[in-house]
Amino acid sequence: MAHEQGGEMSVGGLNRGVSKGFRVTTLLAVGALVATAMGGCSSDATPKAASSTPSTTRAATSTVVVTNPLTGVAPSPNGPVVAVKLDDTAPGRPSLGLDKADVIYIEEVEGGLSRMVAVFASAKPKVRAVRSIRSSDPELLGQYGRIIVVASGGGRKALKILDASTLHSVINDRGQVGFHRDLSRPAPYNVVSDLAKVSAAIKADGVRNVGFTWAARDPRLATAKRAAIVRTQVGSTRVDFVWDAKLARYVRTVDGRRILTGSGAPVAKPNVLVQFCQVRTERTDHDVNGNPTQYTKSVGSGRVVLFRGGRRILGTWSRPTIDAPTTFVDASGKPLLFAPGGTFVALARPGAPA
Repeated sequence: MAHEQGGEMSVGGLNRGVSKGFRVTTLLAVGALVATAMGGCSSDATPKAASSTPSTTRAATSTVVVTNPLTGVAPSPNGPVVAVKLDDTAPGRPSLGLDKADVIYIEEVEGGLSRMVAVFASAKPKVRAVRSIRSSDPELLGQYGRIIVVASGGGRKALKILDASTLHSVINDRGQVGFHRDLSRPAPYNVVSDLAKVSAAIKADGVRNVGFTWAARDPRLATAKRAAIVRTQVGSTRVDFVWDAKLARYVRTVDGRRILTGSGAPVAKPNVLVQFCQVRTERTDHDVNGNPTQYTKSVGSGRVVLFRGGRRILGTWSRPTIDAPTTFVDASGKPLLFAPGGTFVALARPGAPA
C-alpha cells in the first residue's frame, strides 16, 4: 500500500458546545373537505324545501409527509445528525458504512491529499476508517447546527477551533464513546466508530435545512449538456464519477474502477456537486510529516456545477455566515434542484476541472 502523507494529528483541548436546535420539515400535502346535508340553492324559480335531516359535517383526514432535508426522501429521520471525518486514500479502502451517508463532502488536506466528511442522519452504521479533524471542518459543518462530529484526533490548532465551536466532538484520542480498532487492518486506517452508540450517548441537533432543494424532475435537464462522466480535482487528487443509469446514481471511481465499501455496495449518489471554494495554506497547522494543512472556505460565494441524471447545470453558491445554509442557484437565480437520495459535494479550488 502506498504511504499516506497526511498523518494523524496530536491531541489537545476540551470538548464543548451546547444549544438547542430545530428541525426543518417539508409539507407536501394538507387537505380538508367540509360538506353539509342542509338544503342549498337551486337555479329553479321555486325554492326547494329544507330537509328535516340533521346537518352533518365530514372532514377529510389531513396527510403530512415530512422529508429529510439532507436527502429529499421521506420519512425525516429521528435522532442527532453525525458527521464523520473519513479517509479518502487507497490504504483506507474499502471503507465501512460510507454508502449509508446522506451527504459526502470531499475536501483537500495536506500534501495534495483528500479526505471526506460524511454526514449521517438516515442511518447510523459502523464506519471506517475514521481520521483526524481539520481546522476548516467546524466552518463547513456550522450550517448543520449543533451536531455531533466524530474524528480519530486532530492537531492542537484544529482541536482548539473545534472546541470553541458549537459542535459536539467525539474524539478517539480522548477515549470517548463508540470507538474500536479493526485489528485486521493496519493503523491508522483501522479506527471504527459505532454511530448508533454515539447517537445514543450524545444529545445533539437533528436534521435541518442546509440549502439543498429537492425535486424528482427538473425541466432544465432536457436542454442541459450531457455528462455521463464527472472529472474534477481536490488538491492534487483526481475525483471521478460515472453515471449508472440502472442505479440512477453517479458512482465514485478511481482509475476507472468503481469504489465499493466493505459490504460490496458502490459509493454512489444521485447528485455530484462541484463547489469551487477558496483554499488557503495554514502554515501554523501541519501533519506529522511537516506538510501544512489546507483551509477550505465554505463561507463566501463562488461557482458550482451540479451533475444529475447524466447532465450538468451551471450555477453559483453563497453562504453569508457560519450558521447559515448554503444557497445554490442557476444563472437566472432559480434554485438548483437536486434529485432525491443524497449528494456528493466536491470542494475544489477555482480553476479545477468540472
